[in-house]
Amino acid sequence: MTRHFLDLADAGGDAIAAMLADALDRKQARAGWPKGRADSDAPLAGHTLAMIFEKNSTRTRVSFDMAMRQLGGTTIVMDAGSMQLGRGESIADTARVLSRYVDAIMIRTDDHAKVAEMAHHATVPVINGLTDHSHPCQIMADMLTVLERKAKLAGSTWAWLGDGNNVLHSIIEAGSLLHFDVRIACPDGYDPDAGMLAAARGRLDASSATISVTRDPLEAVAGADVVVTDTWISMGQTQAEAKLAAMMPYQVTPAVMAAAAPDATFLHCLPAHRGEEVVDAVIDGPQSAIWDEAENRLHAQKAVLLWCFGRIG
Repeated sequence: MTRHFLDLADAGGDAIAAMLADALDRKQARAGWPKGRADSDAPLAGHTLAMIFEKNSTRTRVSFDMAMRQLGGTTIVMDAGSMQLGRGESIADTARVLSRYVDAIMIRTDDHAKVAEMAHHATVPVINGLTDHSHPCQIMADMLTVLERKAKLAGSTWAWLGDGNNVLHSIIEAGSLLHFDVRIACPDGYDPDAGMLAAARGRLDASSATISVTRDPLEAVAGADVVVTDTWISMGQTQAEAKLAAMMPYQVTPAVMAAAAPDATFLHCLPAHRGEEVVDAVIDGPQSAIWDEAENRLHAQKAVLLWCFGRIG
């Protein structure tokens, strides 16, 4: 059965834990090596990943490319505008064709339904590199970063400040699968997707983790182990002035971080709009792990690829 990675729940908590463990091991094993050198076992030698971009990308593009190189494989990078996909060829036909050429497909796009349709018609693994609904690969990197700093996920508390967006949706899903608390502070009208919240809460019956929503940012961050935010205005969004005004009380400042645990870690998936969702004193401060987090996109994506190919779990 083809393994697709469209959301974290596609893999499940046990497989995610195994992927994170493998990512840590592989990262440590190649410490000090040139970045272009393949891992000693080169487990994906002979395999090719096609990458389709309908949205701009820095971290996703480079980390997946380098992930395949370090695993011994190769990539083909395509912008949708330069493909027949950009001229009206269907997602279904694109999936059928690419499945004859490559061993896996990663797509970064807007509508989550496009990724789901790609997976439905592809006969090779399909990976969600980002949609408006979720960003599971980013949260794999976030969890890896927290594990490096705190050695555990279960029982920790993550606080989110700002927009109820795709990154938050994947954090909510992660909390329900790896059993950590997620406290969400967002303005009225910018809540996370109700269906995603309900599905995550439905998985919490057998654990002590909680997922809560508040309008008070200090209530969300009180004693939190991890503080996370993201840009308030995403690619393609309009009505920026009204949204910015609603979001300003949720800006991450030194005063906000002081309300979290003394050793709290600050995360941001980048790119950041400094002076909007976070101030320089936090993003450049000692509690910030954003550069480790960005690097860990590479190591986490290697584990995702290996899971999709059945090498993990």
